[in-house]
Formats: sequence, C-alpha cells, structure tokens
Amino acid sequence: MELLRKWLGHPEDIYNLLRFKMGGYRVVMPRMDPDSLGCGLRTCYRYLNQTSRSFAAVIQALDGELRHAVCIFYLVLRALDTVEDDMSIPLDVKVPMLQEFHSYLYQPEWKYMESKEKDRQVLEDFPTISMEFRNLSKVYQDVISDICHKMGVGMAEFLEKKVDSQHEWDKYCHYVAGLVGIGLSRLFSASELEDSIVGQDTELANSMGLFLQKTNIIRDYLEDQMEGREFWPREVWSRYAQKLSDLAKPENIEMAVQCLNELITNALHHVPDVLTYLSRLKNQSVFNFCAIPQVMAIATLAACYNNKQVFRGVVKIRKGQAVTLMMDATNIQAVKAIMYQYVEEIYQKIPSTDPSSNKTQQVIASIRAMSLPGSSMASRHHYSPIYLSCAMLLAALSWQYLSTLSKATEEYVQAGEN
Repeated sequence: MELLRKWLGHPEDIYNLLRFKMGGYRVVMPRMDPDSLGCGLRTCYRYLNQTSRSFAAVIQALDGELRHAVCIFYLVLRALDTVEDDMSIPLDVKVPMLQEFHSYLYQPEWKYMESKEKDRQVLEDFPTISMEFRNLSKVYQDVISDICHKMGVGMAEFLEKKVDSQHEWDKYCHYVAGLVGIGLSRLFSASELEDSIVGQDTELANSMGLFLQKTNIIRDYLEDQMEGREFWPREVWSRYAQKLSDLAKPENIEMAVQCLNELITNALHHVPDVLTYLSRLKNQSVFNFCAIPQVMAIATLAACYNNKQVFRGVVKIRKGQAVTLMMDATNIQAVKAIMYQYVEEIYQKIPSTDPSSNKTQQVIASIRAMSLPGSSMASRHHYSPIYLSCAMLLAALSWQYLSTLSKATEEYVQAGEN
C-alpha cells in the first residue's frame, strides 16, 4: 500500500509513466537495428549494454555516424575508468597505465587480463574496441585519443590526492566529467550536426560536465563515506566539522545541512552555462542527449537541498518524475521552464539562518533571469479536479502493475540518477 500512497500523492506520475510505456519512449530513445552493424560494432554495443544499458539507450538515439563515435568514446573511457577503479592493480603499474592508456588505442593486440572489476570485459577484449576506434573517421579518433590522454593524466594525479580546495574540486570534476563534456561537444561539431562553436567553447562544455558530476558527488555523500571515498572539498566541509564523516552523526545534522546547502549553491552556478550551451544546439537527438541529464540533475539538487536524508540514506527523484522530465525536455524553452520550476522549489526552502542563503538567492536570481516563467511548461503540474480524480482511480486499479514496469524504463531513468 506504500506504493499506492506514493502514486496517489503524485497522480501526474501515473499518466506520464503510462504515456512513456505506451510509446512516449520512442521520442527520446528510438531503437537501432543491430542487423545493420558489422560484427565488431555489434560486440561494442553489447558491451555498452552490459556496462550501462541506460547510456546505451540514449547513445543509440543519436543520429548518423555520431552514434558509433559516442559509443566507442564511452567504451574507451569505461575501460580507462575500470583501470582507475581497480584496487587490485598496484600503483606502480596503474599510474603509467592511466598516463599511457591513449596509446593503447593504436596497439591492435593490447589488452589487460588481470582486472578484478565487474566491467573487466572492456579491458579483456580491448582489441575489438580499439579496432572499431581505428575504423572511425580521423576527426573522431583525434578527439577520443586527446580526451583519453588528458583524463588518464588527471586520474593519475588524483589517485593519492584528496580534494582540498574548491579549485581542486573543480579540477577533479573537470578531469572525470568536464573532459567528457568537452569531448562530446567536439564530436558533435565534428559530425557537423552542430555548429563549430559548440566544440570550440570548452568553458560551457566543461560546465555541462561539472554540473552533473557535482550533483552526483553531493547526492552520494553517504554511499561514498561507506566505501571510504571522499569527494566533498575540505575547504567547505572543514568549516562545519572536524572530519567529513562527522557530518553523518545525528548531533551534527544542522551543520551538515548547512554544508550541503553551500555545495548545492556552488553547483547551481553552472546552470546559466548549461542553458547557454543547450540554446546553441540544433539537432534534436543531440539536444535530447544533452538536456535529459541536466534536468535530472536540477531535480536531484532540489530534492537534496536542505534535506537531512542526504546524511541518512538515498535521495532520488521519483521514477514518474524522471520520465516526465525525459519526455518534456525536448526544446530549450521547456528546459528553461523546468530549471525555473526547480530553482523556485529550492528558493522556497532556503532557511533565513543558512550561512549561504544570500549566495543561494543570488544564483537563483541569475537563473530566473535566463528562464521563462510565463511558459506553459512552468505550470504543467496544474491539473483539473476531474483529471486528478481519474488519475487516482487509475492508481487504485493499476498500482500493482506499475510497480513492475519494464526494466528498460527503469534502467533508462537511472541514467539521470547515475
């Protein structure tokens, strides 16, 4: 009955989940014909599904040859990340591997068979991935190799280094996510689906990655603590606790929430760049690919803001909410309205006693100035009494069915959560 109460509290989720299930997903994740692929590419897409089926869906929705370039880009970075994550590899082996990983793209026989990580297949069959990499146009190869090189060097730098200052937080996020945004943007331009300015403006592309990465780091505080990882910058959390782990103690919850709010305020500073970046995109498949994670991120930050649950468990947006965002975020005006909606939600929760309250209000004002509060999207959650009554009746009749919606829908939604 708990699930039923959840549906009744948000009847619009039911409508949008059913709309997504009954065909709305085709707008954002059209299917690709695997029979049209060669053996190597079919293998690569199989690895893509095995390592992240959610990303496989959005990548396969991209147009033309860009789809294959982004697939290979993802697998190369997944292989690099698998090396970085594998704690069984000694540092004296791992560091040079990370720094030289880009060179393995041009070594047809290179593979690594000693990984213990769950995604080790991308290392064990790296020859297939590197072969498909070399089959790409040179303009794509150059981008992927360059980003792989820079990311590997950055990963090696932070292997034994904690994130101290806010500058280092930005630097770490640049290496693990900003470079991905820059690489993708260069691929978009190289495909000629987007103008050259998209790939040339690395500052905006970097902000796209930083906004997503900071959101993940903020949300995953407790999970990272449990696994012995620390990504919150010491410069911030040291003003609220002696140790980062102290923020999870019940007696420190007030200070913990203030620290959380300061980091969310920091992340919100990237939203204007995100809106500027998205406003430049022309291709629908590229726009969907870029916009969906960004609206998921702002909804996640709104759920986390001033929320003690970040230090007690998992904070996630509702699946119906996520599906609604996926189907709505298909044009820049809709995205602006979504951003406006969620920063307003944050604004309403700002405590007058919060040390960051003035800064939070200021950054929200800058986001408001770029958004369109008069858009029809801004009021899309206002439903008539008749609609609400029908939706609640539908909930009562179908809640059990909705609890077991297809895995494909759930995995795709998790793209925004991960």
